[in-house]
Amino acid sequence: MDGVPQVPEVPRVPEQRRPDSATGSAALRFGVLGPVRAWRGEQPLTTGSPQQRALLAALLLREGRTATAAELIDALWGDEPPSQALAALRTYASRLRKVLDPGVLASESGGYAIRGLSDGALDLTVVQDLATEAEKAKNAGDLCHARDVLGRALALWDGEALAGVPGPYAEAQRVRLEEWRLQLLESRLDMDLEQGCHAEAVSELTALTAAHPLRERLRELLMLALYRSGRQAEALAVYADTRRLLADELGVDPRPGLKDLQQRILQADPDLVEPSAPKAEPAATAVRPAQLPATVPDFTGRASFVSELGEVLASAEGRVMAVSALAGIGGVGKTTLAVHVAHQARSAFPDGQLYVDLQGAGSRAAEPETVLGAFLRALGTADSAIPDSLEERAALYRSVLDGRRVLVLLDNARDAAQVRPLLPGTEGCAALVTSRVRMVDLAGAHLIDLDVMSPDEALSLFTKIVGEERVASEREAALDVVAACGFLPLAIRIAASRLAARRTWTVSVLAAKLADERRRLDELQAGDLAVKATFELGYGQLEPAQARAFRLLGLADGPDMSVAAAAAVLDLPVEDTEDVLESLVDTSLLESAAPGRYRYHDLVRLYARACAERDEQPPSEREAALSRLLDFYLATAAGVYATERPGDRLVDHLAGTEYPGLTFPDGRAARDWLYTEANCLLACARQSASGSGTLRRTIDLLWAALDISESGANSKEYEATAKALREAARQIGVPQVEARALMTLAHAHIDGGRFDQADQEAEQVIQLAHEADDLLPVCWARNARGVIALYQGRNADGEVHLTKAIEHFRTLGDRPGEASALCNLSRIHLATGRTQSAVSLAQQGMEIYDAMGNSMRGANGRYALGMALTQSGRLDAAAERLHEALEVFRDSRQRLWEGMTLFRLAEVDIAGQRYAKAAANAEMALTVLRGIGGEWRRGNVLTVLGRALTGVGQTGRAHVCWQEAVHIYEELGSPEAATVRALLSPAQVA
Repeated sequence: MDGVPQVPEVPRVPEQRRPDSATGSAALRFGVLGPVRAWRGEQPLTTGSPQQRALLAALLLREGRTATAAELIDALWGDEPPSQALAALRTYASRLRKVLDPGVLASESGGYAIRGLSDGALDLTVVQDLATEAEKAKNAGDLCHARDVLGRALALWDGEALAGVPGPYAEAQRVRLEEWRLQLLESRLDMDLEQGCHAEAVSELTALTAAHPLRERLRELLMLALYRSGRQAEALAVYADTRRLLADELGVDPRPGLKDLQQRILQADPDLVEPSAPKAEPAATAVRPAQLPATVPDFTGRASFVSELGEVLASAEGRVMAVSALAGIGGVGKTTLAVHVAHQARSAFPDGQLYVDLQGAGSRAAEPETVLGAFLRALGTADSAIPDSLEERAALYRSVLDGRRVLVLLDNARDAAQVRPLLPGTEGCAALVTSRVRMVDLAGAHLIDLDVMSPDEALSLFTKIVGEERVASEREAALDVVAACGFLPLAIRIAASRLAARRTWTVSVLAAKLADERRRLDELQAGDLAVKATFELGYGQLEPAQARAFRLLGLADGPDMSVAAAAAVLDLPVEDTEDVLESLVDTSLLESAAPGRYRYHDLVRLYARACAERDEQPPSEREAALSRLLDFYLATAAGVYATERPGDRLVDHLAGTEYPGLTFPDGRAARDWLYTEANCLLACARQSASGSGTLRRTIDLLWAALDISESGANSKEYEATAKALREAARQIGVPQVEARALMTLAHAHIDGGRFDQADQEAEQVIQLAHEADDLLPVCWARNARGVIALYQGRNADGEVHLTKAIEHFRTLGDRPGEASALCNLSRIHLATGRTQSAVSLAQQGMEIYDAMGNSMRGANGRYALGMALTQSGRLDAAAERLHEALEVFRDSRQRLWEGMTLFRLAEVDIAGQRYAKAAANAEMALTVLRGIGGEWRRGNVLTVLGRALTGVGQTGRAHVCWQEAVHIYEELGSPEAATVRALLSPAQVA
């Protein structure tokens, strides 16, 4: 044995205190490690309907953070909330508030949070504390106490966690908590064996291995317990059973640890006979992060703030945590002050300093889980050890910091909710936070409002940058300059830097320039207007080419911009564009987001647009710049589409462009561009939807970028954009434009599993496109309606639509379109029992794709052929075709089709009675399809997963899968509900 494993840990809820100081019997208590329940003292409370309990559970497991209404709706209903979801959520919250103590269920910023719970109020936090206590006892060598504590922790489970609670969030938490329970149980059993309790452990381990036959760690413990009980033959038989089970079910061998134990038993290793004390783990090399940005060498003033913050940080040694939050307008010097103070305090934090820009002022603030991942890596945690969820990352982060003295600088925070998961939780650590908002809801924080500099401090900063010699002889002019800057540090730094770079200027020249700007004095006011005045100062110093670039680039809506896209906006060569962008970065008016990508601070962007409205002449150049950007995206997206789909005629039917797009050496580079630019491309489409002169091109851009929807990465944004374009097309009433807009939306709804909506839209497409004599949308709509009819069991209708689609595609000479309709028709033949013709049709479609070198859509052909071969009993050939498709879909980042191919492989495995492999493929399909594909597809996968689980003897779990599938089908009104109910009947009898 390698010693006792670490006791598994889950996140601690910071607002919920430890259970060793419980308050009176009337305190509220909650349970989630079983049914979701609540008590006041010993009196049970009514927690309401399953959905109401789901809301309570989501808030209890939220780490005390505020959950927005959107997050809670997603937690309770997933991707298909009811139309009155928000009203229902508010009703549940209102009912819970009446049951709970006043103030416990708080409303914050449109969301909800659980506040002010007493010590030990939640059974989960009690288990967390007990697990921590057990770990400390184990590390101290007191295994007896550690076993006892873990036993008490495990006793707090009352059946399945969150039992009976619906919703995707609860399901994910159930899985996580069950895995944690098993890890705790394995740790306790390991300690049992280390304490010599092997005989007692045998029966428990026997039952557990029967319940979890594929959990090798339990089987390893059973072998050791049997061997130490003198039952060597049985121990070896456990290994033989395990090897046979793994080979039969998963096609794999036992893991090395199990093999090693078998060899040691065969060799009668004397070290196995008696338990040994846990071996000390090798000391890990401590990683000491030093992430603070460089402090500015000319830091000036702020003496009182430096002293005040230094005292707060120094107090961290004797406190659980010291937190200071600096707030102020943009450009007031929050980050500069925080970095300076952090550098001065470095000696008090010998274990390192962490830094992150949380980008809270922008539209895409950093997600706490992403930041925690970066912090954990900086602290020495291996990527493989970093969990996925925010809660688990936060818990691991606090555990890693336990016993260390680390300073965390959280710069540019959005709000307290973003900050809370990133705060250390142990004595000796400290956090500095900067934000534009006062964090009055950040408990225990030392708040500082940072104002503009004093005149003396401002002059001192100006002098340090410009030079004493130049300022000494023109002191009054220098005072005029810093006063015109509103005493804002950023404004002063920009002005002084410009002057320092121009040796022929005097201070009076700069002061005169500021004085000439009549509007500037009005703009240099407190608040955001002062920031605008600072930007005006920098803008006024730009050369004409720089100023034009600054104005025009600010017009685009995307989160950032590539050099190539900026070149389109400016109508300049790429090399010249990069030069002007880099010069703007030097002036601090533009940020370098990454190599080759640039972004504006959000307020700078607003200012740049104001400049464009005021200064850009002629005004039509603003529209021309955005039109060139739209052309660039459309031309490039069309090129990506053509690269991915050789021979596809869509690109011949798109609106023409005057500005060219990029070309790519291969399909991978083309896909990389599309997915990298997805957010910017969609932002451009939404922005261009308001112009009637650009709407046709905008819709065609969305059509050409259809892979963004199918990939799953930006499906919701794609759908939202398609809806906006559909509304805009309705307004102008041009049949061709409206038909194409409806076609993109129909595809988004098909990808999302909303087939009724998609069918209605596709039907309108046919009518409008015929009216406009635009045959391509008719082809696509017929093809789409055929697929939808197939999904809905209307096979006769589907065959009519697909037959017409084939005729239309042939009329256009669109061979890939014809292949797509043939593959879809193959599935209609399958559904109606015409297996051989189904194989033939799919084979025809695949051959067309292959002849044209269309590898991605060739994968769709292989997908259809794999289904037909499965039904015809040619399972090896079916698996081969589907694996070929799976490889292409993964390489193309088509998550929807990757998940569906895994689902079809599970069907092949079931047909071949490889049930364990089928279950694994179905589980992977569920994972890949999480959040995409819609509930109908999820119901299909759950049905197949249930069949696979039945094959491996896990009928209870299969029953649950089928029940969920029936619920999905009934909600959708799908005919598959009856089929799955028939599967449930024998399970219910059993």
